[in-house]
Amino acid sequence: NPNPFGTSICAGPTMDSQIIRDVLTQAIKAGEILKVAPELRRDFAMTRDRLPPNMIGAQGQLQEWLEDWDAKAPEQRHRHISHLYGLFPSNQIDPLTTPALADACKVTLERRGDVSTGWAIAWRINCWARLRDGDRAHNILRHLFEPTRTYPNLFDAHPPFQIDGNFGGTNAIAEMLLQSHNDELHLLPALPKAWPKGKVTGLRARGGFVVDLAWEGGALRTATVRASHDAVPCIRYQSQVREFTLKRGSSLSVGTSLQPITIL
Repeated sequence: NPNPFGTSICAGPTMDSQIIRDVLTQAIKAGEILKVAPELRRDFAMTRDRLPPNMIGAQGQLQEWLEDWDAKAPEQRHRHISHLYGLFPSNQIDPLTTPALADACKVTLERRGDVSTGWAIAWRINCWARLRDGDRAHNILRHLFEPTRTYPNLFDAHPPFQIDGNFGGTNAIAEMLLQSHNDELHLLPALPKAWPKGKVTGLRARGGFVVDLAWEGGALRTATVRASHDAVPCIRYQSQVREFTLKRGSSLSVGTSLQPITIL
């Protein structure tokens, strides 16, 4: 029966299912790599398949709960965006692989607003970077550096301070320049117009890669990828995608068209 005084407990919120899905998926992947526990992997896969999927609510938003309660929620602009875990830091939702769900995340972000506090505003920047909207991400990043949100010593200003606001903000800058969560090295996926020229060195990417980038006129000039082991990196820039073969310790430099400049 409904509690007349309200409750903070519910069955099957979206974030819980997303986290459980990631845990089971990574456990299955680890078992495949190590070639162990086939029966346990099968059980994990069956359990994962029973989880409720990410759903789109009546307002076009990513549904936060097992039932579409979002329109009745008392705090429509709450700073928390927990159900967008599937967009960031997970990769269950992505404009390339799940465009409808990505659009639903945009609706949620629009409804919750850009300006928040601490880690909540940093999470928004990362989400817009994952949605490939560099200008929106940059605008929120500017809010993060306002005097009311960053102290003179650069600590994130959510009294007394929130280090996850600092870590989240710096991670968001990296996400705007390089993403690697879909078994690809996606170069400059959310470059804002405010950064027409620049370079960055030493970005770490999933798969054991180190990436240096240089861009000019809002476009990639060169990218250098160094491998820590024998690997076949898949590199994406805008609509172009190419695979390369690298030996441990070797490096590859490519230009705008992803044609190799040097392989060392």
